[in-house]
Amino acid sequence: MNTQNLTPARQALLAGYLAYLGNERQYSPLTIENYTRDLRQLFDAAGETQLADLQSHQIRRFVAQLHGAGLGGKSLARMLSAWRGFFTYLIRDHRFKSNPCNGLRAPKSARNLPHTLSPDEAVRMVDLPTNNDVLALRDKAMFELLYSSGLRLAELIGLEPTALDFNDGSVRVTGKGNKTRIVPIGSHAIAALQTWMQAREMLIKEDEQALFINRNGSRIGARSVQLRMKEWGIKQGIASNVHPHLLRHSFASHVLQSSGDLRAVQEMLGHASISTTQVYTHLDFQYLAKIYDSAHPRAKKKAT
Repeated sequence: MNTQNLTPARQALLAGYLAYLGNERQYSPLTIENYTRDLRQLFDAAGETQLADLQSHQIRRFVAQLHGAGLGGKSLARMLSAWRGFFTYLIRDHRFKSNPCNGLRAPKSARNLPHTLSPDEAVRMVDLPTNNDVLALRDKAMFELLYSSGLRLAELIGLEPTALDFNDGSVRVTGKGNKTRIVPIGSHAIAALQTWMQAREMLIKEDEQALFINRNGSRIGARSVQLRMKEWGIKQGIASNVHPHLLRHSFASHVLQSSGDLRAVQEMLGHASISTTQVYTHLDFQYLAKIYDSAHPRAKKKAT
């Protein structure tokens, strides 16, 4: 991200902090990019005020201004956390005296439930007409695996063939925080993956280790997966805005509807806290409520 319009002093502080995040905290390049963006918001809000002189009431005002400009509670909480971590670093390494972000909380915003596909829509989304087209075979394998195992997009594109165990019916996934988990793979996904593994040999570059590759034989990128899914969603007649995380949401909701096992869904999704997984219990309740409304003879008032 461009930092040329920062003062030399701020450029140095930012560069030192980002190096700390990368070298000591082992954060990914994407996470560091997000921190950079959040800290640019702090620098812009502070203007000519020295960072060492910022007070809590000023940080509170910055947050209120961003909230008034339309930034949601979740984004503000993430941003405030980034600012707090930055000042903690400045106290440790640059003799700043206080952290003006301590004790401040972002305003809460309504929690939107994740959208999911219906079971019929999900099946239609993964049951692609491949016609032995290599890229279509790849897409089918990717989509089947996303829906079968609830992977994140970054986890999907980071896979290598050695992560698959067809005998055991599982995939070894490295998720957030470099945490590894073993997730089951369904029979339809296994069949699609086995077909793709054979077709993959026609495209693969020498020494390329990625499971999913592009037409040039290199590891496929996240944006390419998003675009391909959007195109297939239109072709398959899915009215929703289709994206990879939609299949993850659908996986979680459908498994929970069938099993009711919240802990198992948490493990498969790789959530550190079960509270994150509990959002799908609300989806499950909505689903049950719809069934109740349509099936129970006394669910609705009779017309008078």
